[in-house]
Amino acid sequence: MNITVIGRGTLGGGLADRWERSGHHVTRLGRGGGDAGASEVVLLAVPGDAVEAALSSVVGIEGKTVLDATNLYGGTKPPAGFASNAEYVRSVTGGPTAKTFNANFASLFDRVPDARVWPSNLWSGDDQAKDVVERLSLDAGYEAIRLGQLTAASIQEGLAGVLFGIAQSGLGEFVYRMAPPEQL
Repeated sequence: MNITVIGRGTLGGGLADRWERSGHHVTRLGRGGGDAGASEVVLLAVPGDAVEAALSSVVGIEGKTVLDATNLYGGTKPPAGFASNAEYVRSVTGGPTAKTFNANFASLFDRVPDARVWPSNLWSGDDQAKDVVERLSLDAGYEAIRLGQLTAASIQEGLAGVLFGIAQSGLGEFVYRMAPPEQL
């Protein structure tokens, strides 16, 4: 799969590394933007308040499946008129959109393959993004767990703050697993 990653930080760079090791072709774009025209999928991994600027600096993104891994911190809000960054992303790109990879600690990506069981990767989004999210989650070492349609993205963006609060309260960075009782 051809993937463009917008954002070269721990999250974007970490997933790009995992996906390249799984055989995907990854183009990495930073603050200067660039062209996503040759890609099938775009990962948006920038600070939550930089979404508008990041999307405006990339050409060829229209109609692409976009995975929004952004988070909103410290009272930051999505662009005016939108309940979540992911809903704004879909309005700009016009393609299938999913909020995903925002509720995982990117610093643990390299340790995930050594996990005893597959950790979970929460996502919400359009039905047309399902196969891509599931495939790229597995290729990064996670099992995709769906929260619902893209309207659930605002809840998911809020959940990231809860997970980071747990980490800061003494547990430290962690992975999580959501599984039916028969898998316990």
